[in-house]
Amino acid sequence: MNGNNMTLHTDKYQINMMYAHWIQGTKNDKAVFEVFFRKLPFGNGYAVFAGLERVVDYIRNLKFGEEEIAYLRSQEEGYKEEFLQELREFSFTGQLDAVPEGTLVFPSEPIVRVEARVFEAQLIETALLNFVNYQTLIATKASRIKQVAGNDGLLEFGTRRAQEADASIWGARAAFIAGFHATSNLMAGMLFGIPTKGTHAHAWVQGHDTEEEAFLKYAEALPDQVTLLVDTYDTLRSGVPAAIRTAQYLERQGKRMNAIRLDSGDLAYLSRTARQMLDDAGFPYVKIVASNDLDENIIFNLKGQGAKIDTWGVGTQLITAGDQPSLGGVYKLVAREKDGQYVPVIKISGNPEKVTTPGFKAMYRIVSRSTGRAEGDYIALEHEKPPTDEPLKLFDPVHPYIYKNVADYDAVPLLRRIFQAGELVYEMPSLKTIREYHAQQLDLFWPEYLRKLNPEPYRVSLSAETWQLKMDLIAKMRQ
Repeated sequence: MNGNNMTLHTDKYQINMMYAHWIQGTKNDKAVFEVFFRKLPFGNGYAVFAGLERVVDYIRNLKFGEEEIAYLRSQEEGYKEEFLQELREFSFTGQLDAVPEGTLVFPSEPIVRVEARVFEAQLIETALLNFVNYQTLIATKASRIKQVAGNDGLLEFGTRRAQEADASIWGARAAFIAGFHATSNLMAGMLFGIPTKGTHAHAWVQGHDTEEEAFLKYAEALPDQVTLLVDTYDTLRSGVPAAIRTAQYLERQGKRMNAIRLDSGDLAYLSRTARQMLDDAGFPYVKIVASNDLDENIIFNLKGQGAKIDTWGVGTQLITAGDQPSLGGVYKLVAREKDGQYVPVIKISGNPEKVTTPGFKAMYRIVSRSTGRAEGDYIALEHEKPPTDEPLKLFDPVHPYIYKNVADYDAVPLLRRIFQAGELVYEMPSLKTIREYHAQQLDLFWPEYLRKLNPEPYRVSLSAETWQLKMDLIAKMRQ
């Protein structure tokens, strides 16, 4: 089995729809799909877009090989050989636009837009959602943790608790985008250039006759990278005193111990007491690292309790997004080709939040020139003139009587062309550049939108023409 070919990383109904379009002679009809999510995760005020690099890699390598063809031939649908031959010649020839990775994004915004033959657009839906949903979720969780941790060190420690290998690798990348400083995952470090950090396990201590012997042997092996796990037996009566003696040994060798690590117990009390013990022994430079099922809420509370922790190792709750394990992003048709032109389409639902916004659309971030802050996002039909210096009305699409007028602003286009006629035309930025861009994005927003608890809702508005189109199609469909 060739696990490297991701072409069949899709749901079966995508292949079935491709087959039906092929049978009906509509495979070359153009369609426009958008990726968006309806609700912010974790009760947060924003989400952090991530996953584009993997989307690009996936699309560039789309190809049905003989192994994939043979598997599809075995399916109960009985696909015709002519269809399978069509798949042999498949490649993506459409356009794909997306917001840059690290962008702050909000509900109902088109964060990825696909314009392609329906034959192609249907195939890529599942993979796009898989990549974007997961990585955006983890980047958002990491950004929440970063907001609470401030300038403290943040280490991603989630590999052994991630749902699978790919989740741990790409989750580490998403966390780095949002401000984490290092990962324990060496594969992620090698692939993406993320700094890697590691200490030692409890097993290292258990494998020696005494805790002090274990620490000294470790210090002999790695004298420039000594961080000692001090909670194997008794943190304050055994672990920290043994670590202090090891720090004294290192100083005699002209070296300095980096840190101790706390992995259990009352982290607020233990860190305060350990800090005092280290300071009294003459080691104020030795840092304290903490782990143990941490998330932004626990870190927030520990800091409120006066914990003396310099670096936080966050694993399970980050890499699994433990309190909300899914973003819920969707991929919806917004326009289809008819008689050589795009016709807007809408999806009606008994749940109002599931009613889609029709049409081929563009998106802008409205930034005040006087404050340098974002006033809201503005979604308009592609053919509309982009916002200029004229006063702009930003209104709530659900409650249009709620609005504000803005003037003296810049309208920054958010969607960038990634693929044009199947060719990659976007210069993929380095991970460091994406990380810096995300930090700049945070500076665009008032703190009220970024806070962890009860954030102020950020305004996402439709142009008057887009809103009217939506109302007209709702009325038409109801008739």
